[in-house]
Amino acid sequence: MSDKFDLIAELREDQGKGASRRLRHEGKVPAIIYGAGRPPRSLQFDQNKVLLELENESFYSSVLNIKVGNKSQAAILKDLQRHPAKPIIMHMDFQRIVDDVEIRMNIPLHFVGGEVAPGVKTGGGKVAHLMNDVEVLCLPKYLPEYFEIDISHLELDEMLHLSDIKLPEGVEIPELALGEDRDQAIVSIHVIKAAPVEDDAAEDAVAADDVPAAADADASDDESKDD
Repeated sequence: MSDKFDLIAELREDQGKGASRRLRHEGKVPAIIYGAGRPPRSLQFDQNKVLLELENESFYSSVLNIKVGNKSQAAILKDLQRHPAKPIIMHMDFQRIVDDVEIRMNIPLHFVGGEVAPGVKTGGGKVAHLMNDVEVLCLPKYLPEYFEIDISHLELDEMLHLSDIKLPEGVEIPELALGEDRDQAIVSIHVIKAAPVEDDAAEDAVAADDVPAAADADASDDESKDD
């Protein structure tokens, strides 16, 4: 199971875009927490502390401990809205979790060994990461922080699929339960082909061939006028 993070929150009563805008101007992040058979609650967090936590990749795939006063609630991050141009978090959605109910989470893929893979070292290929994370289904206690994918053995034009991920106890990939055709590729090694370059010399030759034809046509027109 991944590490826990502690987040200090405050309850907020004001609703609407205007209230959220005011909170952000005060250096706060508006948020909501829902799930576990309980009504949603509106929260607010300190913007700077949230930004600091978000620098840790594990934050996105971990069980978070949200504290409001003297009460704590285990939750996972379900949605995050960022400002398109400024380092500001606009809104956060959290889902409450309970120990005996499975959760769905996107878990990062960490690829290792690419620099020594035969397809790269001797085949001249490049590693292409086709997926950066994968959705899993598991109880909170089995939630992995990330999957480490060893690609040091891959030859040129070889790839790995979802079914090649080594899953720990209690963890499954729902996509694979939908059929063999859903076993997507996650990484491959191929030679990257350069885009074809137009042959300028050939274009010049064609243009040169066009000139006499145009000259002949002009000469023919002149002869017709003389007649």
